[in-house]
Amino acid sequence: MRILFDQGTPVPLRRYLTNNEVDTVFERSWSKLPNGKLLDAAEQAAYEIFITTDQNLKYQQHLAARKISIIVLLSTSWPRIQKKIDEVKTAIVDSTSGSYKEILV
Repeated sequence: MRILFDQGTPVPLRRYLTNNEVDTVFERSWSKLPNGKLLDAAEQAAYEIFITTDQNLKYQQHLAARKISIIVLLSTSWPRIQKKIDEVKTAIVDSTSGSYKEILV
């Protein structure tokens, strides 16, 4: 899977997603793009999953029309996210085009 991490997504999570291609918004130089344009760019670059900590994304964007799957981590705390690695991996495996999943961490 091609996965894109948003700004607040802890980069150490990447180490646990070894069977995937993982990039960050920062690495792609997309840090200044507003959410709609960021999701457009991610879809055009063939990313399948966008992992973010932005809990307002579902209210700001019309996600039903998106191809990219969105996974929202409900915390930016790496120690808390680390305890939910298996749940994150399951969400990635279970994701389908345009799906949305929140993970309580």
